Amino acid sequence: MTTTNHRCAVLGKPIAHSLSPVLHNAAYRALGFDDWEYTKHEVGEDDLDAFLARLDPSWHGLSLTMPLKQTIQPYGTPSNLWARELGVANTAVFDWSGTRPDSPTIKLYNTDVVGIQLAFDHASLMHGIVDADAGQGHAVVIGNGNTASSAVAACTMMPEIGRITVIARNPDKNPSLRPLAEKFLRHGNALRAIAMADTEAVAHALVQADVAINTIPGLAADPLAGLLLESHATLRTGARLLDVVYDPRPTKLMTAWRERGGAAIGGEEMLLYQALIQVLLMTGIWDGDPPSDADERLQDVTTDDDQLEIAMRQALEEAL
Repeated sequence: MTTTNHRCAVLGKPIAHSLSPVLHNAAYRALGFDDWEYTKHEVGEDDLDAFLARLDPSWHGLSLTMPLKQTIQPYGTPSNLWARELGVANTAVFDWSGTRPDSPTIKLYNTDVVGIQLAFDHASLMHGIVDADAGQGHAVVIGNGNTASSAVAACTMMPEIGRITVIARNPDKNPSLRPLAEKFLRHGNALRAIAMADTEAVAHALVQADVAINTIPGLAADPLAGLLLESHATLRTGARLLDVVYDPRPTKLMTAWRERGGAAIGGEEMLLYQALIQVLLMTGIWDGDPPSDADERLQDVTTDDDQLEIAMRQALEEAL
């Protein structure tokens, strides 16, 4: 019987639906880490302090989902670009080597941004898509909540993107998105926000998109699918959509996007890649360097790295 000496988990509320244990435990098996275990725990904002207080040095890391991505901030140090810039972390990595053996140093990372970026890179590779010229591309982000912040950040890291349109029910709800885009795209008017009710503007933005990311949950984006089909317009060559929803799969928006000639990928792709970076950080395979350059670092992969991604992808497909 294998003894579990290394523990990680995902926390959130609700948490029963989480597929993170499927991904992380598949990674441990692929790596031959027989004494590693990844579990899930329902933990709300008021429960986090008590949960952290119960941990011992067998714990190496945590994944944080809603509503804990901001609640975790006072407990650790933002340790990559997007954890600092967004004030949102989905990953905590523990270091127990300090002077207090019962209190680890906690490094916080945001791997959602690079997860989005890598999902698009994989889609481009699979579909043979050539990116637009540097700074000439147009990105559309649907929604303006926390996930939209990561989506806008990811778009600013794509060399081809020069402008971003946010589509939301309340366009003024998240005023932080505009300065975020302008800071990293390095020009004014880098982002505009339009109301979802302005169907003419929404349809025009969608058909002019090189990249689109839907961040609103459930069936809320279904009306946009109908709008896209009613427009009878053809999408730009190589237009790619990432819909963060992976249940149902495919979504109506993904189906409509494909019917209009675009490439569409589900939220499981983002889930896979953000988890892959988490595994590399939590297990110490990566030395703790900020994964802001994860895209570049994963381009030069070894056979072992390939097998890790393949194992995680296979486990995810079987679970869906």
